[in-house]
Amino acid sequence: MDVYVGARLRMRRSMLGMSQEALAAALGLTFQQVQKYERGANRIGASRLFDLARALGVAVDYFYEDMGEDVVAASPRHMARAVVEPDVGQPDIMTSRETLELVRAYYRICDPEIRRRVHQLAKALAGLTGAPGE
Repeated sequence: MDVYVGARLRMRRSMLGMSQEALAAALGLTFQQVQKYERGANRIGASRLFDLARALGVAVDYFYEDMGEDVVAASPRHMARAVVEPDVGQPDIMTSRETLELVRAYYRICDPEIRRRVHQLAKALAGLTGAPGE
């Protein structure tokens, strides 16, 4: 779970184009401490998580969004009863460099109409046009 929260921290910081040094300075930390949080090597306490959320412009629950059942099963409460190590499954595509670069480039498009058209193009290329709910 600490690794998952750290990955969400890294993803949000990267999406904002913020360096580890800048985030560390905003929180009165060293960039090494931010690195440890992002790797999940150090657990993030409640008050620090609150500060991180504010510095990154998200709600605290952002760090837990889209958490898979495999991660939930790895929580201390569940692990106390577990007999087998949970399968970590596929890597999260939202943490890949390619995804982050794509999202950053998309949000640099200033014209909302062009951004809407790029979104439509991406969906069409992925074969998602006409999907239910559109």
